[in-house]
Amino acid sequence: MFKFTLENTDWFARAWEIETSHGKIQTPIFMPVGTKATVKWISPENLDEMGAQIILNNTYHLYLRPWDEVVKHFGWAHSFQNYHKPILTDSGWFQVFSLWKTREWNSLVKITEDGVHFRSFIDGSKHYFSPEKVMDIQSNIGADIIMAFDECAPGESSREYARAAMERTHRWALRSKEQWLKNNITRKTNGQHEQALFWIVQWVVYDDLRRESAKFISELDTPGISIGWLSVWESKEDMYRILDVMKETLPENKPRYLMWVGTPEDLIEWIFRWVDMFDCVLPTRVGRHGLAFGSYGNVRIKNEKHKLSDLKIDDICPCKVCKNYSRWYLRHLINEDEMFWKSLLSYHNLAFLINIWNNARNAVQQWKYKEYRNNFWQKYWEL
Repeated sequence: MFKFTLENTDWFARAWEIETSHGKIQTPIFMPVGTKATVKWISPENLDEMGAQIILNNTYHLYLRPWDEVVKHFGWAHSFQNYHKPILTDSGWFQVFSLWKTREWNSLVKITEDGVHFRSFIDGSKHYFSPEKVMDIQSNIGADIIMAFDECAPGESSREYARAAMERTHRWALRSKEQWLKNNITRKTNGQHEQALFWIVQWVVYDDLRRESAKFISELDTPGISIGWLSVWESKEDMYRILDVMKETLPENKPRYLMWVGTPEDLIEWIFRWVDMFDCVLPTRVGRHGLAFGSYGNVRIKNEKHKLSDLKIDDICPCKVCKNYSRWYLRHLINEDEMFWKSLLSYHNLAFLINIWNNARNAVQQWKYKEYRNNFWQKYWEL
């Protein structure tokens, strides 16, 4: 089951309600990333109490370890990790592309028309992904929303290579769709929940290729649209331009998911620019390094100025960390290398973003998003 209803719009900001077999998702929304079937330093109970509605798992990592068949054996990802709300999985290509560089013996990634040959970053073993296999892996994982297999052309790609990657990905999209439909028939026959497939628009900063890909993907019968490879290589200016290029082409009657975006200012701006769903590892990653999001800009807890400070991280954030712990206490934990601080700052950063999208949704529902956006920028970076 995958149904979506557009409840309201304000300027280009939108508020959707998406219904899946594991619950409803209200957009705009930020999705915490549980790469290996866990959000780092955060329990499923933590996610529930902070108001998370959906998380992301990684196809590549769960395929390599523990293996997608093992996840299926334990009742799919929901039962395996004891998270019973909606789950989204990515296609795995980004990890195939990026993690091969992390091991000298993993220097072989061979892209063919049929798929991609690669080596595990764990032990160097040889593996192969095709559009069909990636659909099968995600079916075994059992996510509610899955991604078509795509090729992410590197940011420095020539126009010639970017076009070849785009056209190959379009062919892979059709193969992904065929396998997805077959798998859903099997799942339905077996009384299992069906999965919603999103296709991905890529192709670096070439305006014409982005527009051409957006047109091709939009014409497929897909529940939603993903926008990839922005915010990885491109400047903010290029991101704004590319999103504007695609705005007139992408369908208005489907949810739009912008990958790898996870700062407060990015959420505020991309919601204003018609994006509905976001994910990123950044909130927990920077939290583990002592940085906290705040209404007046980022707070670096390690800084000397927070010594003996009884201030909370943020006087507006309603999360339990801001209610109960001082900056000085958090700084003390960091100085003593007590691991509790990683949990506290990761929790705060995720809760802070969840509070942003809750407020953003309320503003869209009341036709006040521009006012909400302006109020955000009046405070942000003030300190």
